[in-house]
Parts: sequence; structure tokens; C-alpha cells
Amino acid sequence: MPVNPVKQSYTVTCSRTFRDSVLELAKNKDVNAADLARSVAIMVPRAVIDSFPDPGEPDATDRETVILKSGKSKGRPWQRKPRLQIRMAAGYDVVYLRKALRVALELDKGTVHLHMEAPAHGLNPEAIYKKADEEQAEEMAQSLRNVVAALAFQPYPHGINSRIEALHIMGFPPGSNPAPAALRARFRTLASVLHPDSGYGSHAHMSQLNASMDLLRDV
Repeated sequence: MPVNPVKQSYTVTCSRTFRDSVLELAKNKDVNAADLARSVAIMVPRAVIDSFPDPGEPDATDRETVILKSGKSKGRPWQRKPRLQIRMAAGYDVVYLRKALRVALELDKGTVHLHMEAPAHGLNPEAIYKKADEEQAEEMAQSLRNVVAALAFQPYPHGINSRIEALHIMGFPPGSNPAPAALRARFRTLASVLHPDSGYGSHAHMSQLNASMDLLRDV
């Protein structure tokens, strides 16, 4: 039988503001904090995550009150550092996890962008991980599904009506003027993920990607 990957529970201490932002993002995407951290760890190179500033430990005045549930002090209030409890594969450290969660927040805000290079044969996690055992391959495929759900853009309910919206959908900074070659390359990369036939996208995502490409190409 396959051996289950070793999982570990991490106590990620952080400011209340940072913790609440992570929990709000996870709730909005219908995932949990571990899904956000795991998705970033899989899709973003370690060196890129390491280059982000650490959100840091909470300062001395940033504490939360909890009621102890066991021991001699059961029922008493206790002041502790705000934290996130994250369960994922062993081998990470708290600083790295805080940075990964910061990347997730920045991606959601659109202040940074995730650039993916599609393989020539298209996105196929099962083929990529065919040398792994079945359980490992399924875990990696599920992680890819999680990252698309957590970090993909939310289609605009009114459609694409401005250049700013089109740039956001295509993953370019506001006010930028990408060259035609850059537009085509970005479109191919995003289409390999967002096309309904990929198993990860949807008609709404693909429709707005096509509309964004048309708008930017015609300018």
C-alpha cells in the first residue's frame, strides 16, 4: 500500500490583521489557510517566496484572549499571540509559511501576478507526475485544483468593459502596454489553464479571457 505523506501541524504566529486577512481570503475562496499556503508552495518557486518580506511576529501589544480548556487553569483566560493553525507536509518553517500566505494575499489583490509556462502538450498533472505513485499523483492534482480555485480571477459580472479590466484578466499591471508577442504568449498560457476542457477553467473564465485579448489587441 502507498505510504501517506507525513503531515505536520504548524502554529504560524502573526499579527491579528494578517491572520484575519488570510482567513477572509480563504473563506471567500471556499478553502482553508493550509490550501492557500500549499497552493503557493507548489506553484511559486521557493526562491521567489523567500524573497518576499516576512509579515513578521505580532508586536508585544498584539495579543488575543482565549479560555484554557484543560489543565489546572481550565476555564481561565490566557493572553497569547494571534496565530494560524496550518496542517500540511512536514519540512517547512513558520517564516516560509507566513511569506507564502503573504504571496497569496498579494496575488488576490493583484499587486503581484502568477506567470505559468504551459508545457507543449498542455496542462496534464497526471502525466507530469506519472512516475509518482497513485496517491502522490492525486495529491498533486488536487493541489493544482486548489490553486486555481484560490488564485484564479473572479469573472466580472458585467463583462469586460475597460482596458484596466482586460489587463487585470490577462495578468498585466494597470497602465501597462504589453507588446503583441507578450499578449499572445500570455493568452496561450492562461488558455491552457482556463479553458473548460482543461478541467480547471470554465466558460465564464475563457469568455472573459477572449474578450480581454480582443480589447487589448485592437488598441
